[in-house]
Amino acid sequence: MEQKPLTGVSMMSPQAIFLEHEAWLRTIVRSRLPEPDAIEDVMQNIALAIVRQRDVLGEVNRIGAWLYQIAVRQVLMYRRTTGRRRKMHERLQRSGVTEWDVSGPLQAMLSQEANAHVNEALGEMSELDRQILLLKYTENWSYREIALHLGVQDETIEYRLMKARKNLRHRLRALVDEGTGL
Repeated sequence: MEQKPLTGVSMMSPQAIFLEHEAWLRTIVRSRLPEPDAIEDVMQNIALAIVRQRDVLGEVNRIGAWLYQIAVRQVLMYRRTTGRRRKMHERLQRSGVTEWDVSGPLQAMLSQEANAHVNEALGEMSELDRQILLLKYTENWSYREIALHLGVQDETIEYRLMKARKNLRHRLRALVDEGTGL
């Protein structure tokens, strides 16, 4: 890995830094993940992590080492997430539960309607609130994992999650009230 001189690193945009180092970062990711789609997902996450951490760019002594740490961390987070999904899928298969395992047509319709309301309410929320809720409740990430992913303190995630849940409840009530004509 060739180290670039530090002069002007803090002056460079996160996008410029990512583009300048993208080729070797892609090699690092490719060496750890065999699937092409996974490589693209992780590269996107690396770019986002650089943008989120733009405030510390001026403090970075060795940009190559800093970017390498980000890349490895993103690969590990990707593996952890896919591993959790795979384990959940395997557990569901062992227990005999499938997507279509419902007690009747009415239950299926109610479930579908509830999912539509949740998706609509999530769509109305800010990107950050939606991301925090999904990471916590669909990926089962801990506060610490979410905080590391977003580059903030654990307490911030706890507060943001509480605020996002309240916002989601409010939006769901509004959608249900709207649907019932109340």
